Amino acid sequence: MPHLTSTTAGTTGTGIRTALGIPGYAHPLVAPAQWAELARPATPLDWVVLNVAAGPGTRPDPHCLEAAGRLHNAGVRVLGHLDLTHGTRPFADLLGDAHRHLDWYRVDGFLLDRCPAGRAALPEVRRALAALRAISDTAHIVLGHGSHPHPGYAESADQLVTFSGPWSEYRFSQVAEWTADYPPDRFCHFVHGVPLGHLEEALRIARWQGAATIYLTDHTDRGGRADPWETMPGYWDEIVSRVGTGVSE
Repeated sequence: MPHLTSTTAGTTGTGIRTALGIPGYAHPLVAPAQWAELARPATPLDWVVLNVAAGPGTRPDPHCLEAAGRLHNAGVRVLGHLDLTHGTRPFADLLGDAHRHLDWYRVDGFLLDRCPAGRAALPEVRRALAALRAISDTAHIVLGHGSHPHPGYAESADQLVTFSGPWSEYRFSQVAEWTADYPPDRFCHFVHGVPLGHLEEALRIARWQGAATIYLTDHTDRGGRADPWETMPGYWDEIVSRVGTGVSE
């Protein structure tokens, strides 16, 4: 039975080091100022996802090369976006995209978006992760489930996205009991539609549920018609300040 916890892996709600994981902004040609903002010193970033065109694209993109290079120079970890399409993506296509991400943009790892969460898909996902680590043994791998998966996935990846959705659901969400067996830096939460007045509450929920990597935005998906992650939240400076200083309560 899922439950809400106030402590996880020996850390308290206020003792978790929280950092921002950026799911992937709009193309740097469209949003150059936002990508430049990510390279500012002292921004509390865990990683930034580079999604050129539903993956690495078909050829090196000069604007993405510049953006990735700027982030690397600032010491920020860059992850290439890989789409598992809920387990239906051909294995060869996935590896081809991974190679292009590595060869062109020198990514530090991968976010495997739309990752299946059930036990039956676990062997195939493990096979994919083994192949990715074979071509990049230092790769930081994040599985983008968007909900709590079978606990076996936690043994194979560096991080799991165990919530991705609207504030209306997050504020009443519960954490799976098995997550208490792992440290907070194993879990990520992405929440859209968070009003400024509830920012503090959202940060507190993330810490109580044991998620050390977060992304909160006031943008919404407009009922599935928009990507809420493609632009910075209107309260970017506020969230950077709160996360950077550990202020949540």
